[in-house]
Amino acid sequence: MAADATTRAHALADAAIAGDRLALARLLTAVENRTPVAEAALRQLYPLAGRAHLVGITGPPGAGKSTLVAALLAEVRAAGRPVAVVAVDPSSPITGGALLGDRVRMQSYAGDGDVFIRSMASRGHAGGLAATTTAAAAVLDAAGFDLVFIETVGTGQSEVEVAAAADTTVVLEAPEMGDEVQAIKAGLLEVADLVVVNKGDKPGAQRTAAQLRAMLVPSVARGGPAVAGNDSNGERPTPKRPDVLVTTASTGAGVPELLAALDRHRAVGRAAITSGARRTRAAAQVQSILADRLAGRLRAPGLAARTAQVIDDVAAHRLDPFAAADLLLDAALGATSDEA
Repeated sequence: MAADATTRAHALADAAIAGDRLALARLLTAVENRTPVAEAALRQLYPLAGRAHLVGITGPPGAGKSTLVAALLAEVRAAGRPVAVVAVDPSSPITGGALLGDRVRMQSYAGDGDVFIRSMASRGHAGGLAATTTAAAAVLDAAGFDLVFIETVGTGQSEVEVAAAADTTVVLEAPEMGDEVQAIKAGLLEVADLVVVNKGDKPGAQRTAAQLRAMLVPSVARGGPAVAGNDSNGERPTPKRPDVLVTTASTGAGVPELLAALDRHRAVGRAAITSGARRTRAAAQVQSILADRLAGRLRAPGLAARTAQVIDDVAAHRLDPFAAADLLLDAALGATSDEA
């Protein structure tokens, strides 16, 4: 069975690299479902990734993220550049699929071979992304897309995870909605590389942009850290003061300036992106895989009963959760040693 999965994975990976979009779609389905085929394919594709510019698009519901991504697609394609989109949507409680998976605004690119759009269900994963978003972006990177947009769910106050998945993080706000206050509470402005006030044709858009610019000044003036992380600890560097732009995605106004700002951030921050954001991303990927494998081992026949008993003891307050975690970790590591 493992050999069959590896053979199929290599076939899909080779076809995706060669430009077969159907193979790429099937491979991303395998990644989203975390199948053995996906793992084998990622082992092959990962060394080919690391060249694309990953741009996270986040912000509260109603800010116009999908409309802005569609407008960016038009601008990117007008320049003849290939582009991919990973759009993370809320999950259906019935099927587990992406509720907004049709992405109606982007359907005009369905026949464009240099555009690939993938909707992914969040499946309850917190942080505005799906658990497999980073892996999906790596597949698209390896498949030759130089620019990959990652659009988050848009839950308002749990979107900061995208900063670890993207090289450049764009935070959208809508005018006169009070979302700039929510952004501060959520820490969104702290992870922003660019802040965009969308719906610039609405009254108050320029005022909202001015307010955001004013909000971003005191943290620097008070002597706050110019960089949130550094190479020694692997945290993601952030600029002292993100640029604030105004766009009207529905008409395309301001979108060329946004794309130019993205390209500038990529060029100027390349060294920081490589040493900071990508190290953080690597750590998050490894930790996610470790957590999945630990959970899988604890569900295995040899430990499932022990795991259930420990959980029951915690539920009955016979055991505290910290001691329970230590017991299960020791049990899982002991099982690994026995297998070795």
